[in-house]
Amino acid sequence: MSPRKTATRSLFLIIALTAAGPLAAADRDRFISEPMDTNPNVKEVEPWKEQAAGKLPPWPQDADLVEFHTGEQSTPFRYYIDTKSLSVDAQQIVRYTVVVESGSGARNVAYEGIRCTPNGQHRIYAYGGSGKFEPVPDAPWHLVTDRAVPPYARDLQRFFLCVPLKFEPRPIKEMPRILSGRGNARD
Repeated sequence: MSPRKTATRSLFLIIALTAAGPLAAADRDRFISEPMDTNPNVKEVEPWKEQAAGKLPPWPQDADLVEFHTGEQSTPFRYYIDTKSLSVDAQQIVRYTVVVESGSGARNVAYEGIRCTPNGQHRIYAYGGSGKFEPVPDAPWHLVTDRAVPPYARDLQRFFLCVPLKFEPRPIKEMPRILSGRGNARD
């Protein structure tokens, strides 16, 4: 083949590929921007909604607190779960009272919930002070990776309260043992 024919073929190939690029992108984008399937036999799944949060637990007693350790290496806080407050409802929400204690002994208390979904979700139901809880009405659920969620909640979801890779709560009787470090949190 002559150099001129080779150059001409190369030029045509470049033009063809250049023209095909936008067509391929348009074809790809057609699937992204087309309307949803309007098949009347397909029902959209309703988004999950919590049924009822239930009543607040009694104030935690020191004898019922189990300390758990987080992945944070240099935290000045100690973390405890009130074992008497642990519960799992019909929607598979794990609820618990957490006590966060500073190095000076000051304590923050909250009643919270965790969903054992693949990405994990967290909600605060109430904050505590002076021996009683104050409800947080209509608090939203957040992914455990959100900045609004305390870092210990991610560890509770990933290692202590939920069965890894099964996305379901652990049996309540196992939770205190796992939290205290007497069990394998990765099972």
